Amino acid sequence: MTQKTNLSAGRAYLAIPGPSVIPDAVLQAMHRAAPNIYAGALPQMMPGLVADLCRVARTEHNVALYIGNGHAMWEAALANVVGPEDRVLVPSNGSFGRDWADMAVGLGAVPEIIDFGSCSAVDPARVADALRADTAHRIKAVLVVHVDTSTSVRNDIAALRAAMDAAQHPALLMVDCIASLACDVFEMDAWGVDVMVAGCQKGLMVPPGMGFVFFNDKAAARRQEMSRVSRYWDWTPRAEPELFYQYWNGTAPTHHVYGLRKALDLLRAEGLENVWQRHAILARAVWAACDVWASTGSLRLNVADPQHRSHAVTSLCLDSPQATALREWTEHEIGLTLGIGLGMAPPGDPAWHGFFRLGHMGQVNGHMVMGMLGGIEAGLTSLGIAHGKGALEAAAEVIAQT
Repeated sequence: MTQKTNLSAGRAYLAIPGPSVIPDAVLQAMHRAAPNIYAGALPQMMPGLVADLCRVARTEHNVALYIGNGHAMWEAALANVVGPEDRVLVPSNGSFGRDWADMAVGLGAVPEIIDFGSCSAVDPARVADALRADTAHRIKAVLVVHVDTSTSVRNDIAALRAAMDAAQHPALLMVDCIASLACDVFEMDAWGVDVMVAGCQKGLMVPPGMGFVFFNDKAAARRQEMSRVSRYWDWTPRAEPELFYQYWNGTAPTHHVYGLRKALDLLRAEGLENVWQRHAILARAVWAACDVWASTGSLRLNVADPQHRSHAVTSLCLDSPQATALREWTEHEIGLTLGIGLGMAPPGDPAWHGFFRLGHMGQVNGHMVMGMLGGIEAGLTSLGIAHGKGALEAAAEVIAQT
């Protein structure tokens, strides 16, 4: 009996929008015996690690470190500045904006969502209008996702800050950078962001498990006005620790800390501006291929305007159920895992099978992106899904022109 040739043998490629590909150097840094958590190398590395984290966030202010995922960071950030019955304004263009609003509901806050759909960026003018209408200043914060991983829409945070200033409203600007930090350009202090949340598993290239809340003096002052804050979520002792355990309010995620130290070393060695540029070039290569594929058949980029596309993730549409068929083919036939169409339709809805996402974040390079695109081309061809020809040539041209 003849066995089928296995083209998926070897190292698989996880091309989903997080967790991202983990560099070997990070894995090697984590591969060690349990360290002393009371003295020695681990406590000694923390001041430098915190300083480098803040450099990546482009802030000279504070960061609180937590054991948790991005959802935990939403709650941590809100718990410090938003109380029961406080109002928050949530301009949303994807499932993660809506989910952050729901997190606020769980803390007793009252969200007002401005829905911009799933294909368009936030309009700062509409946010400013909503703030001007709030003459009593009941809105305590504006919650916005820089890059919504479900839709790949990237919002203009600097323009949003300018609109808030023009409205002369005191609300905090709180930004989710979980998908964008160390991938897309982000300037916390220069853009006037008061609170920013991030995770370790995307642009920071560490296995999931740590999250970070960055905050400035305005947000710290708001924290002091709160009648109570959960002992665990309280960011003040974490940002101003007297002892090592206070960074984490208990036992540290020791091996993650070593991995993060190495990841920050990699980012610093490359240079953050170079990291941003690498992501921008590779994203343009992905878009170039997708534009060619879209010239024939149903495939299309979710975000039409390149100015509003993320450099870390690309969301795509096909006729249902072609997206699911393509994902299953690339994973099982050649070892390439593409991202599901998260949040674009309910899982039980047949339309859910018409969306998929490409992750190009973290330690990705030209040959990895070309390999991903070649795998997708093979899947489209094998499944007989109509698509334009010449996509790989278009992507290669973008990289070759760099």
